[in-house]
Amino acid sequence: MLQLNPKTFNPEILYIFDYSNVGPTTGQNHAHDFLEMSIIIDGSVEYLIDEKAFLLEKETILLFNPGIHHYEHYEAGMESTQIHIGFRNFSLTDFPRDHFPFKTSILKLTKFKKEFFEVCQEILVEKAKGEEGYDLMLKTLVMKLIIYILRDAESNHLEINALKLSYEEQEKQTIVSNIIHYLEKHHTEDVSLSSLSQTLYISPTYISRVFKEETGESPINYLIKLRLTRAKELLENQEDITVKEAANLVGYNDAYYFSKLFKKYYGKPPSVFIRNKH
Repeated sequence: MLQLNPKTFNPEILYIFDYSNVGPTTGQNHAHDFLEMSIIIDGSVEYLIDEKAFLLEKETILLFNPGIHHYEHYEAGMESTQIHIGFRNFSLTDFPRDHFPFKTSILKLTKFKKEFFEVCQEILVEKAKGEEGYDLMLKTLVMKLIIYILRDAESNHLEINALKLSYEEQEKQTIVSNIIHYLEKHHTEDVSLSSLSQTLYISPTYISRVFKEETGESPINYLIKLRLTRAKELLENQEDITVKEAANLVGYNDAYYFSKLFKKYYGKPPSVFIRNKH
């Protein structure tokens, strides 16, 4: 059975969007360096996946691992409504990060089909309303979708030679998961590579190397992104909070430095996201 570590299950949602398409039209062949889930809510569409064509109907799920090339093709009269979700920082016990170990990118659920597509409708409603905290709600709903997929997965869905990690690789992934868990819990504190090293009893050099191998970035960059994400959530959802207060709540005593980081990451100053009562 595929397993998640509940302590570290915290995928980063890159985008969620829904759209309807009507043929004739053909998309552009592409691949991602992250995971993408595409859900056909209604209609039909031809998907070309690594140069193989598949005619797919409603209530089909597509899971594209990084590097899987794909695009859509619609003949005249064909149309579909889909939800597309990009995410990363996802790992299953004993498997590489950001990888679903299924035989195919195309999934049809059985046991949890009803529950899965009910959550899809919740996503559509939540996106349409855009109420306070909708981004957190959407993330929660995506996590539910992932769990239903894992609950529904049978052994015959898995790759025949599923790419399981070696013992050494499992150890590295465990270390990285523990680092992420620590940063999630202590991101408001004064965290450095040195303090991580002392807490985990692992050399700073090894921490940096393993974390970069697994996530593509340094632990400190991950910490900065985590703090800025939390700050944005505070600014959007907490009434009349100031930039300085938001900075302090996520671990920055210097509001000016925080604002520079925030603008570099989001392209806008933190003041733009402040939610006021009036």
